[in-house]
Amino acid sequence: MSTQAEAGAHDHKAVVREEFTRQAVAYAAAPVITDAERLARLVRAINPQPDARAVEVATGPGYVAMALAARCREVVGLDLTPAPIAIAERTSRERGIANAHFRVGDAEHLPFGDDEFDIAVCRFAFHHFERPETVLAEMVRVCRSGGTVAIEDLFSSEYRERADYMNHIERLRDHSHTTALTPTELIAMTRELGLEIESMHSDRLIVDMEDWLKGAQTGENDAREVRRLVGDDMLRNLSGMLPFEYDGAVKFIQRTVAIVTRKL
Repeated sequence: MSTQAEAGAHDHKAVVREEFTRQAVAYAAAPVITDAERLARLVRAINPQPDARAVEVATGPGYVAMALAARCREVVGLDLTPAPIAIAERTSRERGIANAHFRVGDAEHLPFGDDEFDIAVCRFAFHHFERPETVLAEMVRVCRSGGTVAIEDLFSSEYRERADYMNHIERLRDHSHTTALTPTELIAMTRELGLEIESMHSDRLIVDMEDWLKGAQTGENDAREVRRLVGDDMLRNLSGMLPFEYDGAVKFIQRTVAIVTRKL
């Protein structure tokens, strides 16, 4: 990596730490993050065995790690930012979960050996990575042959202009957002890294725009521009977010996909 590229990566990671230090409590309480059925659906798709060791990359408040801990021998959750790790540690203690452990670390340089885990999972974080392919390669590296690598994330339109419009709105709302990839980009990435798809499932989330802005503590100038862009989108169908008004509030659709793969 060039010096310029290293500096850019460092700068972006500083933005991620800043955003998720500020957002940590609100993010940990967000319905899409806490939704027990959504967590259970991902765990069922992964289908962990009782003797499995798992790692959750970009664990945030640790809910996936704790859900896996109920079915695995041991789970490690890793995140770049100390604030959500502190929430994960506190929550796991409160729940009496002894086999989930949390640590601060960089998803691009996982502090684990090759083939160390049976499962590697990352949920709702790929759109914050500058180099998602590097993160996925690290997840593949630390997962044993025949093990499970799973990603769940937002996805954008296969039409580039529509994807760009959505990602621009997302970056204004949260400066740590990089790009919500398309399903075909995510699938291609798994194939290039020697992963075979076992299952996929998708979903649509209805998001209240003002709650969404509040959760990220978006600055007023950026929030004003988001409202303008979403308003245009409502009139002209520009992004695939399909914004609409309901009961006096502006809402829109976020689309998600979970891809569960096997390492060849």
